[in-house]
Amino acid sequence: MKATRTIPILALLVLAGTFAAVAPANPASHASLTIHHQLRGCHSWSLNGGAFGTSKSVTLRHGGSVTVTNNDVMPHKLIESSGPAVLYTRVSRGGSMGMHGTYPPAMLARMGAATSITFSKPGVYRFTTKAGEDYMSGVKTTGEDNVLRLTVRVS
Repeated sequence: MKATRTIPILALLVLAGTFAAVAPANPASHASLTIHHQLRGCHSWSLNGGAFGTSKSVTLRHGGSVTVTNNDVMPHKLIESSGPAVLYTRVSRGGSMGMHGTYPPAMLARMGAATSITFSKPGVYRFTTKAGEDYMSGVKTTGEDNVLRLTVRVS
């Protein structure tokens, strides 16, 4: 009698464990991107400390944010090409190497500058950057400059 009750319970537990293993994880509330200089293609970025590349994609829950830090030898302006409006908040103006003056938070005008992008509405957001001139002369790279692209899916 015990075995007939135990088997359905075990089957139910195994089935629940299987669904839990394949269920998508909850979207993150925050991600980090870091732009850096490289010799081939001039610049790329890393998502959450992962491999550097030119195209990144992240899924966030609504109200989440992405912090972008510029560690490149040139300024980068963040440009939203599609999606609902976002809020840019400066996290750091950066160090002394870079452009001087006052700039909006979407302009990462100095090395070490960081801004946070907050996503208040669900949707698909697409970004790119527009790179400026090198902070110092003599910086050599090979090939065409990379175009950085970011896709953010907000649920």
